[in-house]
Parts: sequence; C-alpha cells; structure tokens
Amino acid sequence: MTAPVRRAGVFAILCTLAFAVPLGGPWVGAAIAAVIVLGAVAVTDGPLFDLLAYPSDYKAGRLYGLITLVLAAATLGLIAVTTTMAVAVFVGTVLLVGYGNFAERLARGRTDHDVALVAVFCTVAAGSAVAGQAATRAVTDGNSLEALSGAIPTMVFLGASGALLAALLRDVLFAQDDPVVMLAVGLLSWLLAELEPALSLTAGEITAALAVTVALGYVSYALETASIAGMLTGILLGLLTIVLGGYGWFIVLISFFAIGGLSSKFRYEQKAELGVAEDNDGARGSGNVLGNAAVAIAAVLGYAASSATMLPGDPDPNLFLFAFAGSVATAMSDTLSSEIGSVFDTPRLITTLEPVEPGTDGGVTWQGEVAGIAGAVVVAGISYVLFPAVTPVGAAIIVAAGVVGMTVDSLLGATLEGTVLGNQGVNFLATLSGALVCALLVVSFAILG
Repeated sequence: MTAPVRRAGVFAILCTLAFAVPLGGPWVGAAIAAVIVLGAVAVTDGPLFDLLAYPSDYKAGRLYGLITLVLAAATLGLIAVTTTMAVAVFVGTVLLVGYGNFAERLARGRTDHDVALVAVFCTVAAGSAVAGQAATRAVTDGNSLEALSGAIPTMVFLGASGALLAALLRDVLFAQDDPVVMLAVGLLSWLLAELEPALSLTAGEITAALAVTVALGYVSYALETASIAGMLTGILLGLLTIVLGGYGWFIVLISFFAIGGLSSKFRYEQKAELGVAEDNDGARGSGNVLGNAAVAIAAVLGYAASSATMLPGDPDPNLFLFAFAGSVATAMSDTLSSEIGSVFDTPRLITTLEPVEPGTDGGVTWQGEVAGIAGAVVVAGISYVLFPAVTPVGAAIIVAAGVVGMTVDSLLGATLEGTVLGNQGVNFLATLSGALVCALLVVSFAILG
C-alpha cells in the first residue's frame, strides 16, 4: 500500500469521527477536533508524521494538510449546530470527502484513466454521503424506517450533487485542497437541502436523471467537446436542472451544450490557423461552461425556491423560466456567432465598424450575427414546444433577449474585455443581461396586456 493510500485511509477514519456530533453532541465533536489539531501540531517528524504528511508538509515541518482538513470539518460542524444546516448534511459532507478520496487513491493503483478515477470517486463519495446522512437522521431524529425511506430522494440528490462538485473542484485544485472542497460541498448541500420542498422526484427518478446526465456528459468528453472539468460541470448543472426544474428545462440547456460544443468543431483547422479556435482542440472547460450557464442555473434555483414559496413576495415561477430561456438564448447566440462568424469575411468592431483582425474582442461579421439570431430562434422554438407558459409572444421575447445578450457580449468585448473583464466574466454579464431583458419584457407585456 503506497503512502498516499495509507494517508487517505487514515484521513477517512478520522472523517468518520464526525459522527461524534450526532452521537455525543457538539462539545464532544469540538473536543475531538481540538485533540487532533493539537496532536498534529505536536508531531513534526517520525513515522506518524510520514504517515500523515502531504509532500508539501515536509518543507514546512507541520501537518498542515491534516490541520486544515480538521478545521474545515469543525467549521462545518459549527455551522450545523448554530444555523439551519442539518447535522446530517455536515456528517454526509465530511464522509463524502474522506471516503471518496480514499477510494480514488486505491483506484490509482489499478488504473490511470481519468474518467475511471472520477467515476470511482463520485460513486464512493455519493454512497458515503447517503450512508452518513441516513445514519445521522436515525440517531438525531429517531426516524422510523418509513420516514427514512421517504428522505432517500433528498439524500441521493445531495450525495450525487456533492460528489460531482467535489470531483470538479479536485480536478481544478490540488489534492491538499480538500478542506476547500469540503467547505464548498457542505455549503452547496445546505443550499440544496433548503429546497427540499421543491423536490418531487423519487429516488429512482433522481437516479435516472443522474444516469442521463452522466451518459451525455461522457459523450461530450468522448467527442472532445468538453474536458474532464467541463464534463463534470455539465453533469452537475444538468442534474440540478432536471431535479429542480424538469426535463423540459434540461432539454433547453442541453441544446446549448450540444450545438455550442459541435459548433466549436466547425472548420476547426481554419479557426486554428486564424488563431481564433478554442484551446484544447475545442474541448470546453469548467470556466467556459459556468460562464455561459451560471445565470441559467441561478434561474433554476430561483424557480425551485419560488415554487416552494420560499421567496419573499411570492414571485411568479414563470419569470424564472423566461430568465432561464433568455440566458440560454444569449449563450447560444453568442457561441454560434463567434464559432461560425469567425471564419467568414473580415470582422468589424461593433463600436466603430472599423475592420479588425479575426479574433479581436468585439469584432462581428454579418454571417455571425445571422448564426446568432438562428441560435436564439432554436432556443425559443424548443421553449415554445415544451412549456405552455411560452406563447408565440413569449417565444419572440426569448429571441429578442438572446439577440440583446449577444450584442451586450460584443459591446463588452470591444470595451472592457482584456482590461477589466476576462472572457468568462463577459459571458456571465451577457447571459445575465439576456435573462433580465427576457424577464422584464415578460413583465412589461403582462402589465400592458
């Protein structure tokens, strides 16, 4: 057994001590955390140090990896006993990180295939989270078997979502950043647990949703339209969309990922020669996915919260639907405009109409504008077919919002990108503008009508 595997095994055992909080109370948990931290500070060399130390710990002469992990767990525990975060969420999160990491380290001794390692981590991490939540609920709430079975859909959803976020963060961070991963997963799980009234799917339906998103995510990776991080981000966002919105919302979102991903392959060699091609052979990473889809996912969360009457003022859930469609229409318009328009004609700067070099931020072509409008029409058409709330007027509003958002993207590219904003920041603000324009137009037409 290698040193990383032994260390991960010990860390997993230590993570199991999170059960001290539901079993003995917060003071017992705090005492155990304090003992571990003090012990870690005292141990500076020897076999125990070698067992627990990350490579970076040797230079510092301190077990900072262990110390920060325990402090992260203690922070989540403090949040759980002083806020509305359920203790079950705290325990499930700590076990998710500890045992997911141990399983991945074990798997590395048999394979170095990135997708296989991610699959092992997510499977064991999600299972550990569900087991931890179930055991904690049984201890703290005295739940009957029937009550626990009724909570299974929520536990599966939280476990799967947390495992996907953890795998994503571990892909873009470092192994010793597990404390950051633990805090991020705990906070996401807390948020999603608060939306429990909006969850109407059974455990089987959530598992089916996960299977669908995993399959499509792997296809995007296999087709080289997404990196590992991009694949994980897409799967996580897809799962949240199906569970909190529905399959109709997911179809709208996946239409962007599918068409946008394939458009990056359009005349890729020519775009590479011009210097305007996406890096990594067109495979989109997590930053690109989040820059284009973060607003859409915020709209899904808003829809779930409003449907569960958790928002002040009881806003119409359909406003979030239109905001979602407007943001996706913007992302589709901008992506097609950039990927298709970049290989035609000489682009002109949108602010001055002066000819510029291909790839210049804010440069547009008429072919790209047409492609962008067509992308917005696709999103509007899908929304019109799938959602009764989207009338012909609503579909037209979605198209308009997509075109406005695409234009905002170009304007920001010509003025602020490269100095104040990065590409992902521009994408985020553009999709936000598309969402706001769509929602505001819907409200305006409702008032006038």
